[in-house]
Amino acid sequence: MKSNRWDDHYTEKARAEKWLARSVYKLQEIDRKFKLIHKRDRVLDLGCFPGSWSQYAITKVGKPGDVVGIDLHIPKAFSPPNFRCIKGDIETLEVEWLVAEIQPRNVVLSDLAPPTTGIRDTDVSRSMFLAEKAAQIARALLKNKGHFVCKIFEGEELKHFKSKISPSFKQIRLFRPKATRKRSREVYLVGTGFIPN
Repeated sequence: MKSNRWDDHYTEKARAEKWLARSVYKLQEIDRKFKLIHKRDRVLDLGCFPGSWSQYAITKVGKPGDVVGIDLHIPKAFSPPNFRCIKGDIETLEVEWLVAEIQPRNVVLSDLAPPTTGIRDTDVSRSMFLAEKAAQIARALLKNKGHFVCKIFEGEELKHFKSKISPSFKQIRLFRPKATRKRSREVYLVGTGFIPN
């Protein structure tokens, strides 16, 4: 019962504050802790639907900045002038095409999650595949000293993934926002201070 009340709190709060989804509070907490998004920044939001992360990022970057979202579904009732949504599948997206299509980014966000099966190893493996693709995109598009946020399911492969991408950032941290559902095994990897090869 506590879990339902916890969820309802964030759902109702998001509705009252006119956010598109309760997940906005995860990004808000991450951003406040690590100070990732600033005015005039260019942000890429991978797996942007239903749009609350892009919505939050737009409020931070202001009109001088811009946000590009990528998802199979385009957020509804959300079309500010400095937001662009590319309809596409991250799993098959050609990174070279994306690099040619959009400008370099100050921040790359990924709230990507696979459809869960309930089979732990399968779900972790699918989550890791999406995290690897997000990291590939981040390394291709991030500006010097840029930041990367990536959702991933906790599992044995997480430690390897963290060590694999750590040379690309000044600091790598794992963080679990308060708005994460209690039963969820998701955690966010936050890479700050991108170091281009």
